[in-house]
Amino acid sequence: MDTQTDVADYLETAGTLAWEVPGLPHLTPLRPIKTVGVIGAGTMGGGISMNFVNAGLNVKIVETKQEALDRGLGVVRANYERSAKRGRFPMEEVDERMSRFEGCLSIDDLADCDLVIEAVFENMDLKREIFTKLDSVMKQGAILATNTSALDIDEIAACTKRPEDVIGLHFFSPANVMKLLEIVRADHTANDVVATCMDLAKKIGKVATLVGVCPGFVGNRILFARQDQANRLVAKGVLPWDVDAALNAFGFRMGPFQMSDLAGLDIGWSKGAKTANPIRDALCEMDRRGQKTQAGFYDYDENRNPTPSDVTAKVIKDITKAEPITMPESEIIEACIYPMINEAVKILEENKAQRPSDIDVVWINGYGWPADKGGPMFYGDTVGAKAVLAKMEQLAKEDPSCEPAALLRELAAEDGKFTEINTGGLKTKGGA
Repeated sequence: MDTQTDVADYLETAGTLAWEVPGLPHLTPLRPIKTVGVIGAGTMGGGISMNFVNAGLNVKIVETKQEALDRGLGVVRANYERSAKRGRFPMEEVDERMSRFEGCLSIDDLADCDLVIEAVFENMDLKREIFTKLDSVMKQGAILATNTSALDIDEIAACTKRPEDVIGLHFFSPANVMKLLEIVRADHTANDVVATCMDLAKKIGKVATLVGVCPGFVGNRILFARQDQANRLVAKGVLPWDVDAALNAFGFRMGPFQMSDLAGLDIGWSKGAKTANPIRDALCEMDRRGQKTQAGFYDYDENRNPTPSDVTAKVIKDITKAEPITMPESEIIEACIYPMINEAVKILEENKAQRPSDIDVVWINGYGWPADKGGPMFYGDTVGAKAVLAKMEQLAKEDPSCEPAALLRELAAEDGKFTEINTGGLKTKGGA
């Protein structure tokens, strides 16, 4: 599997298979979805809402204050006007689309919605509070969805008396642009809720994969494994821009530290906080919070063009006490990419993904994995399980999280293929 034709054929088949849900009864009745409620009018909530409005559905969007609601809807209108100026649709259609929005200041106003999506920031206490409220106000048969990117949806569902109606709909930012939608089936999510959300994903033009509940689900869990190794390289003295350059050479448009600067280093951080990443903490305390402050791991000019930062290099040296070192690109790539493959195998072992190709669909459509390399599982087959195992055993001597998956050891021993792993798909208590 080393030609572009092989990769294209594989990805086409993978994309088709992702829509198939083994164990879901054929012709499972769908719940009617006419009105969608979205809690939160920020970047995610606004972007999520646009998907449904674009598909002709009405959306009720909730904020706690009128000012925040007006600001969120203003951003949505500006997005539509920008699209109209680019010729994607007539300018008069902007008002038509905006007419499908109803701004609300109370969750009570969502009572008659068929689907409600919570899109507030990642705080379990807040999400539990919201779902407790939704349980008391939503009509029977409504689907209750969370856009969480990593939190335990079973814990969120347990706040309700209807866990069978709760599901994860993990949109990717910007939600009105990014194609991927991770549909997260919790332990008790009903079959018709899964079927309805898969059908709805297709109607709003998304590429959907059904995944199970675990920290970070499929995409972010693998991303966390890569980020951990990138941070370990920096702790050894490899500079962030050298790590990024290696990942860029591999084919990623953005490496780990370029991505961190774009997203904002202060996500999940507050002033004075001491997290597991002291370099990030120190940069944030200096108000180097990424592109938005024109300084993060990199320095930025007025056009957000990055240059390696002497300030960051000094911060890293002061914290790690390591002298800067040069590491071959190939070694950086192995140190960052092979742990992703190992983590993907663990996800399959735990039955949190339906099939290996679904993992590749997630990374191609949501995380910028280079298409010519087919995804982590496809790429794993090009380098071979023995090579991945050898690297993981080496890394595990310093980092227990890199312990090779038992299934990786089996593949290496049997010369098996990552793309042919079959562990039986998702295991849940979901019913009809």
